[in-house]
Amino acid sequence: MKEYDFVIIGGGAAGFSAAVKANELGVKTLLVNKGSIGGTCVNAGCVPSKYLLTALELRRRALKHHYAGISFREEKFDFKELIEGKDRLIEKLRKAKYEEVLESLENVDYVNGSGKFKSSCEIVVNGQNIRFKKALIATGAKARILQFKGIKEVEDRILTHVEALNLKRLPKSLIIVGGRAQALEFAQIFARAGSEVTILQRSIRIMPQAEPELTIKLENILKEEGINVNTSVSIKKFERTEDGVKVYAKVKNEVKTFEAEYVLFATGREPNTSNLGLENTDVKTNERGFVLVDETLKAGENIYAAGDVIGEPMLETIAAKEGYIAATNALEGKSIKIDYKVVPKVVFTDPQLASVGLTDREAQRVTKCSCRTVEFSNVPKALILGEEKGLIKMVVDVKTKEILGVHILAHNAAEIIHEAAMIIRNRMTVDDVLDTLHVFPTMSEAIKLVALSFKKDISKLPCCVL
Repeated sequence: MKEYDFVIIGGGAAGFSAAVKANELGVKTLLVNKGSIGGTCVNAGCVPSKYLLTALELRRRALKHHYAGISFREEKFDFKELIEGKDRLIEKLRKAKYEEVLESLENVDYVNGSGKFKSSCEIVVNGQNIRFKKALIATGAKARILQFKGIKEVEDRILTHVEALNLKRLPKSLIIVGGRAQALEFAQIFARAGSEVTILQRSIRIMPQAEPELTIKLENILKEEGINVNTSVSIKKFERTEDGVKVYAKVKNEVKTFEAEYVLFATGREPNTSNLGLENTDVKTNERGFVLVDETLKAGENIYAAGDVIGEPMLETIAAKEGYIAATNALEGKSIKIDYKVVPKVVFTDPQLASVGLTDREAQRVTKCSCRTVEFSNVPKALILGEEKGLIKMVVDVKTKEILGVHILAHNAAEIIHEAAMIIRNRMTVDDVLDTLHVFPTMSEAIKLVALSFKKDISKLPCCVL
């Protein structure tokens, strides 16, 4: 029977990050992964979706811009070739960032197969028993399809993000069930490619946990692009039509029907924990099947867990950080914890919705806070780019003036939010931000302007002001 000091089940961001750490420590490690190496992010998540979003944003900016004296025309748009370009990028990154990295890890062995716990110190992989001292569960999660009435009859017309990213033909119409990050990104991908897109969201607004000023603005922008956004939706049943699917739903207090070629479910994710043999260990799961861990990511006496398999926040960067910390704690006997309050989050729509720290509502639960919201039409660089449709909101502790949260709806908000993350991580105040010079003209100048709005009326100030 083979023996390893450390066994990792799952070859995504969390698993790979843990493998790199174990290799650095010289620990004899086995990485077990089923299917394509690299996990969701590179194969069916961040990389392919952002490739398509970026390409279609470029298309939009070329055909609809505000610069006088310049006009463009589209000589070619081939959806199938766009998908093929996305596939080539995936193959390139999978090889360079995972396959070649794996080959360089001299202390890590790799097996393509399913791992199942036989006990808290033994797993079975492809029929072979393997003993271990420490283990990490990093099996990730998969798309969840809600079981509405009639769903079985329309299975061939139901998509998750995986199938949607591999369509070779652009659908004429698409219904998206959900109204959070994945739903909004895919809505914009297909709408800008030319599909008729309808969003059906259960809550009263899209992105219900984000700041309402920003999400209401984003919803209006999506509607202006022709996306049919419906909120307060209660789906009743699905029905097959000759060309696709009919959805019966109650929207607010009105019964409506929606028809499309396909229905894309963007309704959250469920963990890959079935058939792992967790019942043979001391590892516990919650009612949805996600692995329960303590603050050090410990799931059992000698078993840790990291990434999407432990639940929200399901972000690639979080998974990688968790994998590294779990391996560090497991192999070095440390008790490192993650501060989830300073994790930046982004929805890669156009404009992008980014946030870090506390929302207005969250801050009010712990302290007396004050908020200011500034439109990007006050940011000169946004006017230069023709991207003034956006808002930035800052949440500040009234007594200490410490900045508790920053929320941005803007072009390239994902690039701006990192400054906000550093501000919050270092517990900076409004005055600290105002004492920091910002380059003019830049989009990140919005952070200085919203901080300045706590002290002055920025609409009555020149472009460059301290």
